[in-house]
Amino acid sequence: MGRLSFAEPVAYVYNPLAYARAPHEDFLTKWGQGKKEVVLVGMNPGPYGMAQTGVPFGEVNFARDFLQVKGAVKQPKKVHPKRPIDGFACKRSEVSGARLWGWIEGRFGTPEAFFERFFVVNYCPLVFMEEGGRNRIPEKLPKHERVALEAACDKRLLETLDVLDPDLVVGVGAWASKMAKRILDGSRPVGTVLHPSPASPKANQGWVKHAEADFRKLGIELP
Repeated sequence: MGRLSFAEPVAYVYNPLAYARAPHEDFLTKWGQGKKEVVLVGMNPGPYGMAQTGVPFGEVNFARDFLQVKGAVKQPKKVHPKRPIDGFACKRSEVSGARLWGWIEGRFGTPEAFFERFFVVNYCPLVFMEEGGRNRIPEKLPKHERVALEAACDKRLLETLDVLDPDLVVGVGAWASKMAKRILDGSRPVGTVLHPSPASPKANQGWVKHAEADFRKLGIELP
């Protein structure tokens, strides 16, 4: 990832796998062991989720209190003044992460029960921001930047799936599902669940209801 370069309108790039490596590795050690039935694949970190904690969809309160993830969070090489990295001291809540992990806690009860069958990863580990602080998602990058980024992300996701050996890969949102289908090319089944983003009107009308319907359509049994 360090060899990639990005031009305007991207002005800042955060890599939580570098500066939040300690909690990320703690998350993997605690919950990423053994074969999984289902691997959920998100897009890339949010500024108040994985960007702060190193955990996919890692809303601070759930990463710390429910998942019991620990570890020192350092600083990116270049920090946007509007997007500080406060680690587990961050006071902002990541809505997508709060919805996802809140549903997991409510439905499964314990992280052990969830991770016995499931795991959560992001396709891309990088956060992209414009000069004004606006988030820029990977699919909006110029083609030549996107192609280079996807080559690195494809390799990393394939290696992860080889280790976890899931029966089913589920993209959280249409774009993540599209990436997974392209990479796997029929070698593993891929499904889609609604993304919990507050930018989604459908998710705002009751994400849990829609997501559980998506899971059931995929034949995934829920407790």
